[in-house]
Amino acid sequence: MPTASWHWLQSSGPSLITPLPSPSSTYTGKVSYLSLSKVVPFSHYAGTLLLLLAGVALLRPEPLHRGTADTLLNRAKKLPCQITSYLVAHTLGRRMLYPGSVYLLQKALMPVLLQGQARLVEECDGRRAKLLACDGNEIDTMFVDRRGTAEPQGQKLVICCEGNAGFYEVGCVSTPLEAGYSVLGWNHPGFAGSTGVPFPQNEANAMDVVVQFAVHRLGFQPQDIILYAWSIGGFTATWAAMSYPDISAVILDASFDDLVPLALKVMPDSCRGLVTRTVRQHLNLNNAEQLCRYQGPVLLIRRTKDEIITTTAPEDIMSNRGNDLLLKLLQHRYPHVMAEEGLQVVRQWLEASSQLEEASIYSRWEVEEDWCLSVLRSYQAEHGPDFPWSVGEDMSARERQQLALFLAQKHLHNFEATHCTPLPVQHFQMPWHL
Repeated sequence: MPTASWHWLQSSGPSLITPLPSPSSTYTGKVSYLSLSKVVPFSHYAGTLLLLLAGVALLRPEPLHRGTADTLLNRAKKLPCQITSYLVAHTLGRRMLYPGSVYLLQKALMPVLLQGQARLVEECDGRRAKLLACDGNEIDTMFVDRRGTAEPQGQKLVICCEGNAGFYEVGCVSTPLEAGYSVLGWNHPGFAGSTGVPFPQNEANAMDVVVQFAVHRLGFQPQDIILYAWSIGGFTATWAAMSYPDISAVILDASFDDLVPLALKVMPDSCRGLVTRTVRQHLNLNNAEQLCRYQGPVLLIRRTKDEIITTTAPEDIMSNRGNDLLLKLLQHRYPHVMAEEGLQVVRQWLEASSQLEEASIYSRWEVEEDWCLSVLRSYQAEHGPDFPWSVGEDMSARERQQLALFLAQKHLHNFEATHCTPLPVQHFQMPWHL
């Protein structure tokens, strides 16, 4: 098995590359990809022939059943639609979904990005590195190490996944940094110092090498890693949570369950079929499906004035796709609790537009937290921690409703702000767990 060599990069000025010892590739979960994932200088690949893998595993839409739907004739009939979807995805679609990859926007932001990068290096002692993903893309990263401080949270690493026009230089890394955590930020493929284009496969490949770098080079155990994502960054965070099940926790801020409803919102009704097909085949950001394959603690932060991930108007809080992400997660983990009665009362709670209204609904149903905790702990002690749980199977409708409200409140916190407002440090909390 080849070993991976590592190099750090200067953030500005002359390129000063300090070689570091080459660790062996020993992490059993992803060893086949680690041998092709390196931290390298910018021009390291000139004249070099690389053998690259197609990419890490993604969840794919269910294939059509064989038979009449899969005949050669039907495939030929679908070919023009498939070509159209491909062209839309690789031209307009990708740029609409990831505007941060557009050259003109990056050029306009470059002075701000350079200032942000310099601040991370000079004020936070950040270290910049480039990682080679298994598809050949170079992923630009910034690491701030707080393990040498007196703050206990510095022993934990927060990997930050930015939004569709977010960059680690000026993005969501500031919140966990202010909270005292060690932080690893990275840029999407095609954003600033990262190469490539931000399609789902490339995004997952990038996230894979970032996690491996955190474990094998930076020395953090998966149990000490927290995934924190804002907006579209929820895709890579949920992919990593699904693929690295020992990850400590996941925090998703202003994220969504599935891209299709949001894509349909901004396109004409006449394009509905084309949009759905294009997303499913080429831009399938299936956050809820991936998150449901993770067993660990999850916190969702819903922005009550979000104008981006609502499908109607920002003031219509029930059209916020964060609600759907919560409901799908709870229905997967606690299917009996989230049966008809539980689902109904959680929807009522999600309609609340203020903390006072939330508290009123919570008290109206007389939720007893001690009883809820006792029920959940007893079930876990008898059946183990793996989801889905059958807890609630023998409960009354009232008890299921109380437990459903308790679980909803533990998994989702509200933040009264618009989509792009920076998250204050007091809202950056570790997810609840038993």
